[in-house]
Amino acid sequence: MELRETRQAVTPFRGLVVFFEFLRRVGYRKAVSKYLLFRLTSHHPIDPAQTLTSFLLSVVAGARRFAHSSLLGADAASQTLLGISRFPGDETIRNLFKYFGQGPCQHFFAGLWSWQLERLSECSAGYSLDLDSTVFERYGRQQGALRGQNSRKHGWPSHHPLVAVLAEPHFLLLGWLRSGNCGTARGVVEFFKEALALLPEKHAIRVVRADVGFFDQQLLGFLDQRGLSYILVARLTPVLKSEAARVTDWRDLDEHYAAGESSLQLLGWDRPRRFVLIREQLRAERASLGRKLLGVPGYTFRVFVTNLALPPEELWRDYTRRADMENRIAELKHELGADDFCLQAFFATEEAFRSSLLLFNLLGEFQRASGFSTYRQPTTLRAQVFLCRALLGRSGHRLVLHLSASWGGLQPRIPLLENVLAYGARTPPILNPAPAT
Repeated sequence: MELRETRQAVTPFRGLVVFFEFLRRVGYRKAVSKYLLFRLTSHHPIDPAQTLTSFLLSVVAGARRFAHSSLLGADAASQTLLGISRFPGDETIRNLFKYFGQGPCQHFFAGLWSWQLERLSECSAGYSLDLDSTVFERYGRQQGALRGQNSRKHGWPSHHPLVAVLAEPHFLLLGWLRSGNCGTARGVVEFFKEALALLPEKHAIRVVRADVGFFDQQLLGFLDQRGLSYILVARLTPVLKSEAARVTDWRDLDEHYAAGESSLQLLGWDRPRRFVLIREQLRAERASLGRKLLGVPGYTFRVFVTNLALPPEELWRDYTRRADMENRIAELKHELGADDFCLQAFFATEEAFRSSLLLFNLLGEFQRASGFSTYRQPTTLRAQVFLCRALLGRSGHRLVLHLSASWGGLQPRIPLLENVLAYGARTPPILNPAPAT
């Protein structure tokens, strides 16, 4: 085998051309520049909007650390097509995030989220809003990295972010980075106020769903005050356990499950609330998700608190669809590196975290614009659409990108480009046929 090198511009990520065109169509660059509160004054600075774009595209390409931005930093073909004369290094990207304090971070992302939500299609029945939190493990002394809830590594420092998702369009409505010692429900009312303030009037909330960590009188009172429907998992306190054991009116759903309900006002609550109970018979062949009660052997129980008047089985089925929320968090952490981009300053880290949320929403809208019939995870998009070997050449005065046929080539991407280009009215010259070389 003989090894040689070539000076031709070769790229492995030329499937990204479809995503580049999508960003142009939705006016991404203009929106980012509009909401940035600062401008760099150094000699020959790189535009901050260009730096942020380079970071997001690096993550799309598979970057999990700031140093991985070199994945596209050495990609001359991508830089030419993007119109980037100087690709920012990893230190430039870090420095960009360090410019963000609490105010600039809030202003920047509130503006971008409003820009995205205006293009989100309406849902006649309203959207399901799911709340959840997760743990980002840290290995240093970063601001806010404190000991708290960490099921994998007890005693290790962490951050404890809070996330709200609109379930039907797979849209991350809001995310907060919090200190690791925060309880799950800490600050959730203020978080919810900010999330609702972002929603345009055309978008309604059908129901709010959350797990046991959000079983809190302040949140329930706030939701009742705003007239929002909710289904939350109740924490089985001694009082609730006793109440569940006293229920005698059970309605069989099938041979293993039965439903019951009760109304109860717990200590410190402002009113009685409806509790829905799902009883499951213990089986050797299947593990149960519920909790056992000492006074009721042979069964496990799950208890939900709600202000809806629907039958218990419908409420239960509705809540089980919230399980998809775990997939969104897993995609953020394992596919977009949301927990890996960490800096010393807290708000710089939050800026990187929210940038991952922004990218997730852009990829989701890209799928809707491209006409995908089903939702695809970011890694699937990377493998099926964005990865494609290509050579950058010229035909006269025009740049020509030769997509490798062995990597899928142009034909599978033409329908995606046509759908993306349908956002505008101009003729798609990018699809002009050219002779294969």
